[in-house]
Amino acid sequence: MTILLNVPPVIDVWVDPICPFCYVAVERAQWLRERFGAELRWHPFDLHPEYPPEGIPRAKLLARYGEAMQQQVREMLEATGLPLGELPDRVPNSRNAQRVAISAGERRGELLRRFEDAYWARGRDIGDDDVIVEEAAAEGLDEQAVREVIGSDAHLDVLLSETEQIVEAGATGVPAWVVDGAALIPGAQPHEVFERILERLGHT
Repeated sequence: MTILLNVPPVIDVWVDPICPFCYVAVERAQWLRERFGAELRWHPFDLHPEYPPEGIPRAKLLARYGEAMQQQVREMLEATGLPLGELPDRVPNSRNAQRVAISAGERRGELLRRFEDAYWARGRDIGDDDVIVEEAAAEGLDEQAVREVIGSDAHLDVLLSETEQIVEAGATGVPAWVVDGAALIPGAQPHEVFERILERLGHT
């Protein structure tokens, strides 16, 4: 028997700003807030630890996955209604951007979403130090403090531990959602999948 809950769900979501499915998660999160009154808590995820600090040429990504796959990703993003810009020639390493987001404390979700928007909507290279500083300063972070984070290993341990935590919970990629600390939902699922699972958990 399903027990109906009188409180909105708390949903933790792990993302990497350079992941297209994580950009889709921005739309899914907004829908979850509107549909269920969900509280979203954002976590970083180190999706490509193998990328060098300067990132990789986009041509290398195209060669790996093919033009057809890239077109499918673009169509998926366009279907969300989120803005989509011309992406930079290099796929960034997102570690520095994510460490800066972590440094924002309770506002890290805002920073993670801003870096997603900078990359996917405005075509900015969020692996570039100056771009990271500009985007973080626009959210009110101190520029010098941001540069100090970039120039160190600050918060790398948090990024790695957050990644390990959700992988150990069963996630094989991102976005990864955990509802009420219990149910793991993988990927950028359609609305109806979230609705079915949350209703099964007692949220209506």
